Amino acid sequence: MDLVTIIAVALGLSFDTFAVSLSYGVIRSNIIFWQAARIAIILAVFQAGMLVLGFFLGSFINEAAKAADHWIALLLLSFLGIKMIVDGMKRGKDDEVKDYGNFLILLPVAIGTSLDAFAVGVSFALLEFRIWYSSVILGTVTFLASMTAIRVGKSAGDRLGNRVELVGGLILIAIGIKIFVEHLLGS
Repeated sequence: MDLVTIIAVALGLSFDTFAVSLSYGVIRSNIIFWQAARIAIILAVFQAGMLVLGFFLGSFINEAAKAADHWIALLLLSFLGIKMIVDGMKRGKDDEVKDYGNFLILLPVAIGTSLDAFAVGVSFALLEFRIWYSSVILGTVTFLASMTAIRVGKSAGDRLGNRVELVGGLILIAIGIKIFVEHLLGS
């Protein structure tokens, strides 16, 4: 697989992490560089890691696991999105926004947005692609997309005001639904 094709695949896989990162930037408009980099690194590591995991487990994965991945993404992202919306509705004007960059909160998002990378890894195994080369490119593209989205979201967050968690929650739910619908339409 040539470099241009791998970058195109990486860009396609990074759309979900871009949207999640955008919502993090909106929610945490006071986020500083190292916090943004931590979020971007976690998302990039999960994307690249799930690609590699899918590659190595590609020959062993059963149809039941492939049939459930879209449900897992929908449930994880919807759960976190609903939690963010509820927290945003409860929060008063002067209350602090929760740290959605916390690893335990970011973990289900990272898993949910990287399930498609797992599926691509399975297909890479069947086509015998160079997995380490592809995973480094995917991780790099995801990191850059995430950092860019956090910066864009940070700028928008200042203008959105007090209920930014509502926007972030809706974005996460929309990503979960998108993954679910894409899987159903692709079947």
